[in-house]
Amino acid sequence: MEEPAAPAEPAPLAAGQEVAAELSDLTESELPETAEPQDAVEAQDTAELQDTGEARDAVEALAAVEDEPDEEDVAEIVAVDDLAAALGLDEPTVPRLDVDAPDDSAEAAVAYAGAKLAAPPPGVAEADLVPTLEAILLVVDEPVSELTLAEVLEVPAELIAGTLIDLSASYTREGRGFDLRRAAGGWRLYTRAEYAPYVERFVLDGQQLRLTQASLETLAVVAYKQPVTRSRISAIRGVNCDGVIRTLVTRGMIEECGTEPESGAFLYRTTSLFLEKLGLDSVAQLPPLAPFLPDNVEEIADEQR
Repeated sequence: MEEPAAPAEPAPLAAGQEVAAELSDLTESELPETAEPQDAVEAQDTAELQDTGEARDAVEALAAVEDEPDEEDVAEIVAVDDLAAALGLDEPTVPRLDVDAPDDSAEAAVAYAGAKLAAPPPGVAEADLVPTLEAILLVVDEPVSELTLAEVLEVPAELIAGTLIDLSASYTREGRGFDLRRAAGGWRLYTRAEYAPYVERFVLDGQQLRLTQASLETLAVVAYKQPVTRSRISAIRGVNCDGVIRTLVTRGMIEECGTEPESGAFLYRTTSLFLEKLGLDSVAQLPPLAPFLPDNVEEIADEQR
């Protein structure tokens, strides 16, 4: 009797295949249901990111529009800079307006322009004071006072006075052909007396209209007797002086300075031009008359009485 052949064992393999098939079916049927929420979350996150990016782009665009300077403001600032440069304000007197800053506005531009134009130029530096004074003194046509120079240069009057005194001493010490003197309440450059003949030959050349002897005598009387009336001048000179006095007034050498209380006659005195021409600061610096008087002056005075 033949023994039956051992049965093949495909059952376990078949069972494994069945299990794999069932898992495959389960994956195909159930996994999509569980994956749908995950895909939705990812899609929502992507949408939110896009919205955030769009919002950021919108904010940046809005900021760029707000930050962009207005053409009128820029033109106004440029005009102010040009005007300030023409006035000599090369350096900004206030912090420069930053047109790229987010808080700029037309009001800020106007405030900047007003502050820049209102700020005065700085005073002259002490190192530049001497050459600046020399430049001014070369162009003045009459003595200029310390106060006037201090106002122009924006420095203390005491510093101006001290600098002028030192400058005058330095010109004398160096033997310059010109001198800085205080005359008629101010300062002016004069040529030195020892060079007067050469200056006269070069400049005047005999064409200067000189005062007549009568005018010089009348001017001397006014200088030493001021304030003095016209009748008193005529009495001292012994001749009528009306025409001479009119000439001296016209040339600015003497001027009226009130009236005499007793008679009401006009009083005359010398002017600042007289002091300027003589290079004097006041009439107190006039030379004394005693050396020029005759020895018998008392006898002459008694005879006139």
